[in-house]
Amino acid sequence: MALAGLAFVGYAAVFLVSNFTGAFLELGIGPDQVDKGKAEVEAFSPELYHYISHLHIALSGFIAATGLAIAGLSWYGVRRGVRWAFTTAVFVPTVGLAVALPAHYPWGLATLGHLGPVYLAVLIFLAGVVAAYSGMRSPAVNPN
Repeated sequence: MALAGLAFVGYAAVFLVSNFTGAFLELGIGPDQVDKGKAEVEAFSPELYHYISHLHIALSGFIAATGLAIAGLSWYGVRRGVRWAFTTAVFVPTVGLAVALPAHYPWGLATLGHLGPVYLAVLIFLAGVVAAYSGMRSPAVNPN
């Protein structure tokens, strides 16, 4: 679970760096999904460009913060068998993904290059959830 949290932080870092490079668009999003690049958006409306850039920066921060919370809760709470830490570490990314993922599909933004790293992190996370839950059910763990 902690490893997946750190993977989300890594994804956020790539997303943040993309905002300040020529790529501008998110990882795995290209001309097939969005027909205008950084220069075209900025030329059309500098204000719109700055607004999109600010959303990229803010979203990067929230993704990184969520990843750090998952990693911290998992490393320091879940490993000790603290149930509220486990519940929170599972609930937080579930809510984030439940809100964020569906919007990718209607507009053709669910490319493997874009969501593939997220899917991989989720698979790692789920493996951690199963392992942690199994360990928490054992009688040797403190039932906090």
